[in-house]
Amino acid sequence: MKKYILLLFLTALIGSCSKDSVVNNNNPYLPNYPVSMTININLPAYSSLRFTNGYAYVSGPAAGIRGIILFKTGTGIVAFDRACPNQSLSDCSTMEVEGINAVCSCDNKKYSLYTGIGDGQYPMKQYRVEQTGDMLRVYN
Repeated sequence: MKKYILLLFLTALIGSCSKDSVVNNNNPYLPNYPVSMTININLPAYSSLRFTNGYAYVSGPAAGIRGIILFKTGTGIVAFDRACPNQSLSDCSTMEVEGINAVCSCDNKKYSLYTGIGDGQYPMKQYRVEQTGDMLRVYN
């Protein structure tokens, strides 16, 4: 009996694991724009990404909805859209970094830059990041 329970547990555990750590969150407030960019983190604009809790903003036509926040965790770099995840797009729906959180100026809700989870119903929109040396590839 113990073998069957262990087998059932292991099957559930293996089935729930995913190679892709970025969650596909279907958020009714945020459109799904294609993102595909390569960033050289040796450029002066990205020098803060050399240190844990450092961040940088990326803007431009391929930078998501409102631009992207790049954030250096202890294990790598994560990328989130700057659009407030629980607000319709408006003049105030671009988030700013405060410490290790992103804050929406519309409603002052805070979201962790480590997880993207915060005070609202929806988490921050996250993008995939691949790092090869000093080059980052950010995409969805």
